[in-house]
Amino acid sequence: MSEENQNNGAEEFSEIHDASQFLPEDTSGTEELTVEDILNSAPKDREAELLADLQRLQAEFVNYKNRVERDRDVARNNAIAEVIRAFLPALDDLTRAENHGDLDGSPFAAVVTKLRNAGDKFGLKAFGAKGDKFDPELHNALVQTPNNEVTETVVADVVEPGFMLGDRLLRPAMVAVFIPAEG
Repeated sequence: MSEENQNNGAEEFSEIHDASQFLPEDTSGTEELTVEDILNSAPKDREAELLADLQRLQAEFVNYKNRVERDRDVARNNAIAEVIRAFLPALDDLTRAENHGDLDGSPFAAVVTKLRNAGDKFGLKAFGAKGDKFDPELHNALVQTPNNEVTETVVADVVEPGFMLGDRLLRPAMVAVFIPAEG
């Protein structure tokens, strides 16, 4: 055999040897493998591997997309909450003026209505009323007054109403409470 033929044989052998990485290490079974079996098995395994990689990448992309959408919604809701929180002191002042009758016949009455409607659009709800059961998660008690007529802590007066945006607490209600009298 000439040197060229020997080199060609070595190249063929190296190709077969490279394809053997797709074979199980223990090939001492009773079946005899041919060169065609080795060459045909490698692309199928590679296709399966590439398909698995593609499916994994697709699942990662779907998860990423869902996470980005969820994060975008959270950021949007946080921004809305901060804007509304910034307007609460002005709304409080307008509500106090309305309760004292200072807005009757004034253009500011329309402003109060528009601000409340805008808040309603985003799910803004005021809470805290006289007689409500005191909830330390929702109310800040500024004053506690013992009272013989109550058996549990209740709101006696509302200094500033609290506000919720959906199920998120924007500001607790500032209240005076009646507490049960001892003895």
